[in-house]
Amino acid sequence: MDIPKNYDYSKVEKKIYKKWEESGFFNPDTCVKKKKTSPSASSFSIVLPPPNVTGMLHLGHAARITLEDVIIRLHRMKGYRTLWLPGTDHAAIATQSKVEALLQKKEKKSRHDLGKREFLKRVGRFASESHDNIVEQVKEMGASVDWEREAYTLDKERNRAVVTAFKRLYDLGLIYRGIRIVNWDPRGQTTVSDDEVNYKEEEGLLYTFYYDKDFPIPIATTRPETKLGDTAVAVNPRDKRYKKYIGKTYKVNFLGQKLDIKVIGDQAVDPKFGTGALGVTPAHSFTDWEIAKSHDLPLIEVIDEFAKIKVKKSPFFGMKVSKAREEIVSKLKEEDLLKKEERVTKNIARAERTNGVIEPLPKLQWFVNVNKEFSFPHSSFLGFSKGDKVTLKKLMEESVKQNAISLVPRRFNKIYFHWIENLRDWCISRQIWFGHRVPVYYCKKKTSAKCKKPIVRTKKPKECSYCGGKLEQDTDTLDTWFSSGLWTFSTLGWPKKTKDLKTYHPTSVLETGSDILFFWVARMILMTTALLGEVPFSSVYLSGIVRDREGKKMSKSLGNIIDPIEMTEKYGTDALRMSLVVGAAPGNDIKISEEKIKAQKHFANKIWNATRFVLSALPEDKEELEKIISSSVPLSKEDKKELSSFRNFSKEITQDIEKFRLDLAGDKLYQHFWHTFADIDIEKNKARIYQGKDKDRLSALQFLYIKLIDQIKLLHPFMPFITEELWSLIPKDKKCQDILMIEKWPTVK
Repeated sequence: MDIPKNYDYSKVEKKIYKKWEESGFFNPDTCVKKKKTSPSASSFSIVLPPPNVTGMLHLGHAARITLEDVIIRLHRMKGYRTLWLPGTDHAAIATQSKVEALLQKKEKKSRHDLGKREFLKRVGRFASESHDNIVEQVKEMGASVDWEREAYTLDKERNRAVVTAFKRLYDLGLIYRGIRIVNWDPRGQTTVSDDEVNYKEEEGLLYTFYYDKDFPIPIATTRPETKLGDTAVAVNPRDKRYKKYIGKTYKVNFLGQKLDIKVIGDQAVDPKFGTGALGVTPAHSFTDWEIAKSHDLPLIEVIDEFAKIKVKKSPFFGMKVSKAREEIVSKLKEEDLLKKEERVTKNIARAERTNGVIEPLPKLQWFVNVNKEFSFPHSSFLGFSKGDKVTLKKLMEESVKQNAISLVPRRFNKIYFHWIENLRDWCISRQIWFGHRVPVYYCKKKTSAKCKKPIVRTKKPKECSYCGGKLEQDTDTLDTWFSSGLWTFSTLGWPKKTKDLKTYHPTSVLETGSDILFFWVARMILMTTALLGEVPFSSVYLSGIVRDREGKKMSKSLGNIIDPIEMTEKYGTDALRMSLVVGAAPGNDIKISEEKIKAQKHFANKIWNATRFVLSALPEDKEELEKIISSSVPLSKEDKKELSSFRNFSKEITQDIEKFRLDLAGDKLYQHFWHTFADIDIEKNKARIYQGKDKDRLSALQFLYIKLIDQIKLLHPFMPFITEELWSLIPKDKKCQDILMIEKWPTVK
């Protein structure tokens, strides 16, 4: 049988993907309609973690897409009603920051120079262009997603879900507006969540000093500029050095700033750290804020939103915190108050998107209360019934503890529970322009006590229902993770009770990076359990970070970035996909190099050549060929034994994929095809094919044919393009499907 001598992926891949799209089989409804899937088949669903519309896909995205596509293609071939739902994330802070940087670079303008309306137009245009690029790249990776159901976190349907979720959580008493310490990004001029803060070790100085000459207790800090806002000194009540001072209040003059410092006893203070005395700055420290609440201490704000000293009577007024620190240390030395100065390593908090140094500031913001008890609004879930008192934290904890959600690998359970245990209220408001507006309105007149309260609506009211006054909407936008936290069910039509929601939710698997376990996974569990009374997914497959061959993180500065699209053009998509699977154990980082990708290109060529040999050896006689493709040729005892062993191998591959051991499955397929099938089976049977008697010759051909087509099926989820192309060239029984993507998975008994 004729088959081209060489496999040219550049001529095959776009043709194959177009064939898949035109077939309509990415859509499970089409599979049912065209009787490729039983209407009563069990459903299997995955939502694609939506890439940010900030530019191009990177190798991490390519890994996500590959791993999910392997799982999806297996279940589609096994006859499940299989949905893989794609989409993109507006990624508010990231996208706005990107456009602001481009605007400054190209036009030397800020967003304020353009005005809100024009700036948002620019952001929308940028997001749209990025979206189109991303879609093409997702296709290039061979992703069998249902494009007919594509979603965007900022589209009309998702906005309806966001405002509905906000109102329902607000009505449950779980969303409130209040003043709390938040992570403030002076560069981005917005709050950011705890999970959007990166900590980097940097060398700094620890200063030990007295507030003034009359204060009896020395304190130590790396940030003396914040001490302008101290209201207490906390010591351990068992510390004999300071026990006699507890309860006393001292009036001090700290470099011109008059302070009332109360000495308090608190078990949280470590007597062995520093001087054993902690200067309490309630307005600029998360820890001190909690101490202040428990001891009813006043609040003094000394740092503003631009990271400048805001105390007008202070000699340091208007200075950047870094400059103020230098000046304060200099003054402490002048007045002989500085007792010690030592080098230490400290963790500097920076905003993930802007790299601005985070300032903890007290701000009026919107929060989700994770510790407040509320009446469970759903009929039954994890032993909770309607009306039972629960907290969001408890729902998040029990979802994993009771195995309603399985984290893969399980070692992440401990990390997850530790994070839940230390979870603070979630600040969901952002002071940026791009994103979902907070669905809260305020009456401008405020003529009565009722119309002074916030009005929460899913649709903008025309006027105040109490006094008829005009309304203005809250200017803040919502945290990106608020909208993406609804992703598994908002994409299926919620808040409407759609057929998709009933059929495909909870979703089967969430595959995502272990680095966003708390960013996204935990937020989805919070949202879904509270709003739907069910889990968002049954399993979470946590994968690692894609690194270079030496295990280093890829970055422009190191010059070690590998562009996935460049690699697909150079070596073919199947080669890149296999290189991202083999060696990628769940939860572990993936090491990759161009040599590794090139090696998988050689594997693709091996598959092609081995297939070419088997097909060329098939008999020209139509009757003999028909017997082989219908698997009706009697096999020799040895061939039967070999095929029985291969059936066990197929079962092993299936179990590996189903249990998320994709790395093992990929490697086993590679080793078996190359070193067992090509190097042993084919070589061993050449003499039988060309010199054996008819019965033995046909048995050998039957054996190789069965192993070949089953291996093509087994390899399809990993290397879909070459296998689909070969499938179109292989003579097959009439029962087989024309498209490999919907062919039945090898029978495993």
